[in-house]
Amino acid sequence: MSTSSAPRRGRLPRELRERRRAEVIVAARDELVERGAAGLTMEGVARRAGASKETLYAWFGTRDDLIGAVIEASADDSAQRVEAALATDASTLDDAHDTLAAYAESLLRLLTSEPSVSLNRAAMTSAALSDRLLQSGRQRIGPVVERYLAHLDKHRILRVPDPGEAYRTFFGLVVRDTQIRVLLGDRPPVADEIRDHAERAVDTFVALHVSPRG
Repeated sequence: MSTSSAPRRGRLPRELRERRRAEVIVAARDELVERGAAGLTMEGVARRAGASKETLYAWFGTRDDLIGAVIEASADDSAQRVEAALATDASTLDDAHDTLAAYAESLLRLLTSEPSVSLNRAAMTSAALSDRLLQSGRQRIGPVVERYLAHLDKHRILRVPDPGEAYRTFFGLVVRDTQIRVLLGDRPPVADEIRDHAERAVDTFVALHVSPRG
């Protein structure tokens, strides 16, 4: 009896399968941006990705499951960027300001990008997608930032006795009504506007949380 570990006929090797799956997710994201949630079909994604509908159904299940996979892939990328932005072991107020400004700029750019806007609009059509977006976004990223704010409090760089409440304040200062305006069709902010707003939001946040102990 053969003990070969070669993949069975017709089944892609794991590495190639994961790469093809990622390509399908990118195709689904692009299709979502171009056609919106109502116009996204498994057939259209398959055609754009150069795959078969049968493959998409086997890998993802339903159309909403495929959109959910796009949400989760976007969240993975966002989480990695947030963790990288907050990885600096801040030892001064200037360090903290620069790190928070980099995160604020990344956050605002992400939330007003075409893929993010399309995913949020898609989530508005489905309670399951809305819940998936919330879990992959706020509920995943928030605790990362809260740990960083707790670090700033521990080292007396900022006064943050309640990191959860502080993050809600920070998020409000950064995002304001910008995301909802873009969702409703307003022009997304350009790079210089995002950078300027991120700096001003962090200035305000730092002023609210300057530590009297430092």
